[in-house]
Amino acid sequence: MSLTTKVLLALVLGGALGLALAGATSPGAATTLAVLQPVGTLFVNAIRMTVIPLVMASLVVGVAAAPDAKSVGRLGARALLLFVLVLSLAAAVGILAGAPLLSLLSFDPASIEALRASAASGGTAVGEQARAAPTAGQWLVSLVPSNPVKAAVDGAMLPLIVFSIVFGLALLRIDADRRAAVVRVVEGIADASLVLVRAILDLAPVGVFALAVPLAATMGLDALRAIGGYIVIVSSLCVVFAAAVLYPAAAMLGRVPLGRFARAALPAQSIAFSSRSSLAALPALLETVRDTLRLPPTIGAVLIPLSATLFRTGAGIGQTVGVLFVARLYGVDLGVAALLGIAVTSVITSFSVPGVPGGSIIVMVPILSGAGIPVEGVALLLGADTIPDMFRTTTNVTGTLAASVILARGEEARH
Repeated sequence: MSLTTKVLLALVLGGALGLALAGATSPGAATTLAVLQPVGTLFVNAIRMTVIPLVMASLVVGVAAAPDAKSVGRLGARALLLFVLVLSLAAAVGILAGAPLLSLLSFDPASIEALRASAASGGTAVGEQARAAPTAGQWLVSLVPSNPVKAAVDGAMLPLIVFSIVFGLALLRIDADRRAAVVRVVEGIADASLVLVRAILDLAPVGVFALAVPLAATMGLDALRAIGGYIVIVSSLCVVFAAAVLYPAAAMLGRVPLGRFARAALPAQSIAFSSRSSLAALPALLETVRDTLRLPPTIGAVLIPLSATLFRTGAGIGQTVGVLFVARLYGVDLGVAALLGIAVTSVITSFSVPGVPGGSIIVMVPILSGAGIPVEGVALLLGADTIPDMFRTTTNVTGTLAASVILARGEEARH
C-alpha cells in the first residue's frame, strides 16, 4: 500500500472515529482524545522542526549554486523574471478568488471556538499576528532582520527568507573555491533536512489520524464538508488558471496555436497528473520541446531543467488557498498586510518546495506561522492532498511548457 493510500485511509478512519466520538461523554472517549491530541501535536512539531533549515538551506543553495549572469545569459534572467511574474499572478488569483469561494463554506461558530481553544491549549497563538497586523511601513522594515538568529527563534520566516536570498547572492561575489566550500556545507544541511522530511512523512498516517479524530469530534460533519470544499476549490482554480492564463499566454506571447500547444502538453500533463511529480514529467517535456514544438536547443538544455526544479505554478494557488482555508477553519481574520505577506511568502517558498509528495504542503508551515495561523492545519491538508496535488502538478508542467514557448521567441530572435 502506497503512502498516499495510507494517509487517505488514516484521514477517513480518523474522521469516522471522530464523528463517533462527537458529543460522547464517556471516560473512554475522553481518554482516546487525550491520548491522540499529543500525538498529533508531536507530528506537527516534527514538521515545524525541519522547516527553517530546509527552506533556508534550499534557498541559499539555489541562489549560490545557480550559474551567474554570464553563464546563464539572458535566458536565465528572463526565465527567473517570468517565473516570479507568473507565480505572483497565481498567488493573487489564489487570494482574490480563493477568499470569496472559501467564504461559501459554513462552519458552526461553536466549532470554530472549540478549535481556537484547542490550538491555544497546544501552544499556538491563534491569529496573534493577524489581530495585531503591522502597518505597511512596519511590514517593509520587518523584511530585513536585525538579528537572523532571533528571527529563526521567533519563527519569522519571511525575514529569514530575505536573509537567505541575500546571503546566497553574496556568495556569488566571493572566490569560486570558497563559494563551493560553503555551498557544499549548505547542500549537506539541505540534504539532511530532506531526509528528515521524508522520515516524518513516513509517519504521516499516524499524525493525520491523530489530528483528524479531535477535529471531527469537535466539528462533526462540518469537518468533512470543509475538506471536500477545499479539494474542489483548489483543483478548480488550478484548472481555471491554466485555461485562462497559461494556454492564452502560450498562444499569444509564444505564438504557438492553441490547439498545437494543447496537444503538445498532453503527454507531460498525463505523467504529471498520474505521478504527482514534475520531475517525473521531465523526459516528456524535453521530448516535447525538442521533437514536437522544435524549440531552440537552449530551451531543453537550460530552461526545462531549471523550470522543472524551481517553477511550480500550482504552488502559488495551492499554498495561498490552503493558508486561507486553515485560517477560515480556525476563525482567524486576516488583514491586508497579512494577505500581502501570505502572497509574497508563498511565491518565495515555492522555489524551495522539496521533491517529495506533499512537499508544497510542508513549506506551507512558514506561511501559516507568519500570518499567526495554527500550523496544525498542515497535517489535515496533507491528508487531503492527493487530488489537489494532481491538479497542482499538472499546472506546474503546463506552466513550464508555456514559459518555454514564450522564452523561445527571444532565443529565436537572437539566432
